[in-house]
Amino acid sequence: MDTTMSDVRELFGGCLSAVLPPGVKDVSELREIPDNQEVFVHPVTDQSLIIEILEYVEEPDEQAIRTHFDDVADSNGAASNEDNTLQHTEQVDKSKTRMSECDKIYYILGQQRVSKFKESSKNLINVHMGLFRLPKYTTDILVTFNDPVSIDPDSSSHAAVPVSANRWMEEEFQSLVKSLSIDDPSIFT
Repeated sequence: MDTTMSDVRELFGGCLSAVLPPGVKDVSELREIPDNQEVFVHPVTDQSLIIEILEYVEEPDEQAIRTHFDDVADSNGAASNEDNTLQHTEQVDKSKTRMSECDKIYYILGQQRVSKFKESSKNLINVHMGLFRLPKYTTDILVTFNDPVSIDPDSSSHAAVPVSANRWMEEEFQSLVKSLSIDDPSIFT
């Protein structure tokens, strides 16, 4: 991996760490965030990254993937079948990551039609997810990258994004997933 230690950011009080995209804004500086989450937003676009420590889903991996995807859809107000589509899943080669403690890692791609602040207009969002299965800690770690594809003109998110804005790309999400590491496993006890 071609990251330097200066690129690595501590998460959850130093218990985890990962490489985050440049210019992330830590949402906890703006509002209260649950203790099991780290939430970051792009300074200009409507993109966001969420890292969550969740209870291990005691189901086969395929069902656990669906459970986590549906939970994110429900949180986003996209619980109906016409508002969320799971498009692709694949297992990630653990040897290409820093997460040796997990049993399996999955990459998940889906789309959701999401309204902000209970508005009637819905925005089309690509939802990229990295799911780390850690049964020995009875934990799943979920990394979610919400990447808007189309913003409804009536949405409160509809605003002019400067042409000079550098959107986060899927490669930056993949870098985060590959670099995520557990630095202090006591977080799981």
